[in-house]
Amino acid sequence: MKKVVLMIFLFIGGAQFAQSQIQGGIKAGINYNSDSFSDVKNDALSGAKSKTGFHAGAWLRINLPVTDLYLRPELVYTQLSNEVTYEPTGFQAQATTYKFQKIDIPVLVGMKFLKIAHAFAGPSFQYILDSDFDIDELKQVDSDGFSVGLQLGAGVELGKLGFDVRWERALSDTEANFVDNNASQNVNFDTRVNQIILGLSYRF
Repeated sequence: MKKVVLMIFLFIGGAQFAQSQIQGGIKAGINYNSDSFSDVKNDALSGAKSKTGFHAGAWLRINLPVTDLYLRPELVYTQLSNEVTYEPTGFQAQATTYKFQKIDIPVLVGMKFLKIAHAFAGPSFQYILDSDFDIDELKQVDSDGFSVGLQLGAGVELGKLGFDVRWERALSDTEANFVDNNASQNVNFDTRVNQIILGLSYRF
């Protein structure tokens, strides 16, 4: 009987420990297609010319025992735009907006400090779901769906609410191919995007 009672207490204690080590929630925010924070500031002052988008998703945070470190995997839907310049043979160069939707899976390692602050870094695995251009002459977009980036960031948590700022750098080479109907030719262009990400999260 004593062994049964001991096993019950061990099970309850283990369940409570696991629950305290794993947390989760939802998140959403704004994405700025830009190489640096200074570019975002300059674009905002000149009328927000940076290509903006949004993201929404869910996250888990797994606290690593005996340290202030944690592992934070996320599953995020992102919609973003990128300006592309192409120059068909015999025609003047044109600029168009390349719009795309993708799934992001960041796997971040972070550290908590000052009780409310944290910093993190890690790879972000991305898969493009759909893409399109804002002019009719470009059709049949065929892009490399999978790419890898690197995220660096920091944030604060006030109760169940959190806010963080991230910089994402594209690592892998990705290209897309489209058919220019006017010139009847295939054109390749790089679809990599560096971005500044502002996020708001809620912890359950």
